Order: sequence, then structure tokens, then C-alpha cells
Amino acid sequence: MSFSNVHASLAAVSVRPATSSFLPDWLNPDVFLRDPALGPWVILLVCGIVFAETGLLVGFFLPGDSMLFTAGLLVATGALDVSLPAFALLIFIAAFLGDQTGYLIGRKAGPAIFKRPDSRFFRQEHVEKAHAFFERFGGRAVVLARFVPIVRTFVPVIAGVAHMSYRVFALYNLLGALLWGVGVTLLGYWLGQYEWVGNNIDVIFVVIVLISVIPIGLELLKAGRRKASES
Repeated sequence: MSFSNVHASLAAVSVRPATSSFLPDWLNPDVFLRDPALGPWVILLVCGIVFAETGLLVGFFLPGDSMLFTAGLLVATGALDVSLPAFALLIFIAAFLGDQTGYLIGRKAGPAIFKRPDSRFFRQEHVEKAHAFFERFGGRAVVLARFVPIVRTFVPVIAGVAHMSYRVFALYNLLGALLWGVGVTLLGYWLGQYEWVGNNIDVIFVVIVLISVIPIGLELLKAGRRKASES
């Protein structure tokens, strides 16, 4: 079978990441990214979702990981006719600006964030979990939180509330935007070139989620060892 035939057959594969298969169509990346009505606007949509999930307090419910992975996979199969380098660069910029915005919100709002009442799109428990995450991992939380849904929405805000050095935050943010925004997209593109991925996408995505939490697990293990040695 020629490469062009393989490419065409891959484009017809329905990609349904495990986390998105339980979402309504308007939040399912495999549905809205394939919508022909979006056309070239799909790039702005993806970047807008990346920015909102990391830069706005109400973006925690958006499908960041599954969307990036699916977008990369659809570029590989030809279902999305966009330039991968340009796409990855725009995603990186959106991810970086999103966290920077979250940091500035926290810097300006300060402790008021912790007093904000619950609403339909805001839960105080999310802020508390993000705060605990930041307290545990410090500056590294800016990078690690990228791979943790909900937490990645609020950690930049908490960093701003804590008045973390802007320069230090920006450096961690650059690394996080690269590893998450570009890394997950490129991973989807790479795996999307293999036909068997389309038939085992749920398993593949679970593996990706497990791999993404390895750094957090290692940090927890190190922290446990330090406590044990100090006691």
C-alpha cells in the first residue's frame, strides 16, 4: 500500500480520545475540529481554547489535552489542512499568554480570589486544590500543572497571588507552554501517522495521561523521601 493510500485511510479514522468521548459534541475535539464550517478558523478556535483554559478562571472545563492531541493527529492524517510548524507556534504563544494572563489576574486580584463565592463556572475548591499544588511544588508547579486538568487553570493565578517573581514565572511558563502546548500536539502528530493508533486511541490516550503525571509522581516520591530522612 502506498503512503498516499495509507494517508487517505488514516484520514477516515474517527479519533475519539477517552476523555472527550464523554463530552457533548460542542466540547468533543473529534467533532468540532472536523467541522467543515470552521475551515481556517479552526486554528483560532484551538488557540482560543488553549488561552481560555490557562488564562481565564472559567476555562477549567475545556478539553485541553484531548484537543491538542487530537489536533496533532488530525494534521497527520490530513483531516486538518494546516501547517504543523505554524500551528504549533501559535499554540505555544496562546499557552504562554494564557498563563501570563492568569498570573496578572492573581497579582492584581490578590487574596480576593480566595473569597470569591461559588458560581456556575467557579468553584472555590478548585482554587484551594491549585493552592495546595503550588505550595507542594513551588515554581515547578507552573510546569507540572500544565498536565493536570483544572489545576492548570488556577496555578498561574495562585502564582500571581503569591507574588512569585515575574521573571521566574515567565521562564517556567515558557518551558510549560513548550512541553504541553507543543509537546502534546507533536505527540498526536507523530502517533497519528500509525494506522493502529486510530483503532486503539482510547488506550493510547490513557497511556499519555499516565506518562504526563510521571513528573508529579517523582516529585511526590522525592518529597516523601526528604520527610523520611528529616524525621
